[in-house]
Amino acid sequence: MTLPSETGTRHDGPLGVDPALAPHPTVEVNALSVWFGPKVALSEVTCSFGPGITGLLGPNGAGKTTLMRVVVGLLPTGAGTVRVTGKNPRTDRSTHRRLALVPEDEAVPDALTAREFVRYVARLHGVTGPDRPDQALGSVGLTDAADRRLRGFSKGMRQRAKVAAALVTDPQVLVLDEPLNGTDPIQRAALIDLFRRLGAEGRTVVASSHVLHEVEAMASRVIVLVHGRVAAAGDHRAIRDAMADRPRRVLVRAGRPRELAAALVGLDAVAGLWVDGDQLTVGTSRARDLAVALPRLARSVDSRLIEVRPLDDSLESLFRELVR
Repeated sequence: MTLPSETGTRHDGPLGVDPALAPHPTVEVNALSVWFGPKVALSEVTCSFGPGITGLLGPNGAGKTTLMRVVVGLLPTGAGTVRVTGKNPRTDRSTHRRLALVPEDEAVPDALTAREFVRYVARLHGVTGPDRPDQALGSVGLTDAADRRLRGFSKGMRQRAKVAAALVTDPQVLVLDEPLNGTDPIQRAALIDLFRRLGAEGRTVVASSHVLHEVEAMASRVIVLVHGRVAAAGDHRAIRDAMADRPRRVLVRAGRPRELAAALVGLDAVAGLWVDGDQLTVGTSRARDLAVALPRLARSVDSRLIEVRPLDDSLESLFRELVR
């Protein structure tokens, strides 16, 4: 889905952005709050997005989609401001020339072919370059399927068709709501590579996901939303480190479990130990230190590690810890 621009014809030069805009934040959100009746969807959110890829991370219901729809002008603000290249996207239609949204829902016309769909969006936006629809389809790997009707597409192919429809408008700001949903591993890798290239061109790419490793694969900068608030922002490694140091339980299945438990007792990173058959449950607030020490200690007591996995490492549990 993309946003209709003002009437007029778009210039169809090379894909890229205005260099004069690159050094500055393209999207600025200040003290933004949004309500739906009694429900608070966003509460005093302040953040910014600049050229490159920023991952918007959070569990389902965190407010990611609401924030993205406010950024592209589809929803009004309850309080606070949103500016795209210095303008209000809700009231200044000129901003829509630079914006494109790829929504999470499958908002595609089933009766059209992929080529017809992308050409329709191009006409809607006044894009006149005759080759642009085919270029957009080629960028997402849909050239061979361009004349198939969308109703026969898999979910992953529909995702790619929506991305092509967004790219045909040559947006400076590309907003992607769960863009990897339904894609297979090959499609996912190709889309991630495409988004990285778009960010490297100087575009502002905002990509949301509730899957941590997807965001890490796409973006170095991450904004974490929980319960409609910004819980963390910055380099994803720093955020992962912050999460890694939260109290958690780790399941360890191993041979000679009691000997391994005895070796773990003296480790500073271990806050508690429970043994049940060949299983150990280890309580720790220093998961990284435990991960480093565990193989060494297992070798020292001739214990073979069978399985090591966190018991409470879902994003939801980690995010709850971040906002306590």
